[in-house]
Amino acid sequence: MHSFIPMLPANLSVPLVLVQHMPEGFTASLAARLDQISAINVKEAEDGEYFKPGWVYITPGGKHMEICEDGSRAAFCHLDDSPPVNSLKPCADVMYRSLARSSFDEIICVVLTGMGADGSEGIKYLNQHKRTYVISQEASTCVVYGMPKAVEQGGLSNEVVPLNSVANSIVKRL
Repeated sequence: MHSFIPMLPANLSVPLVLVQHMPEGFTASLAARLDQISAINVKEAEDGEYFKPGWVYITPGGKHMEICEDGSRAAFCHLDDSPPVNSLKPCADVMYRSLARSSFDEIICVVLTGMGADGSEGIKYLNQHKRTYVISQEASTCVVYGMPKAVEQGGLSNEVVPLNSVANSIVKRL
């Protein structure tokens, strides 16, 4: 996170949602630290909060995040306290699945270092309903090459880049 969020421009035309596998109580301080060192605004997401362009929303530890829309198609955060999915809470698959019901034309998915295969099933599901573009972190720049590897081996990656190129890839795609 510290390597790519600070590289994002403040005037990003979309909101970004981040699912970080961290326990409850740690994501608020992560968001505060990233907000201090980044041009883009970063915060821990709150239940019912509407997403704004140029902001990064970090899913609180110990909660799942679903992206919902109101009657005017404005996207907002729904935090869910249901049981862990594949032993994870938050779980990226939960967030990706929720996006399948959205009105967004295209969704950019970014899969960074992490253990296991979280994100793969959600992206597969999302691909059945939406146009997606998937950026995965290149192996040599990962601390743990699990999640990006699962996405790549599943044939889901459109682009594989080193961590220091992730922000640029997002901006180029937008």
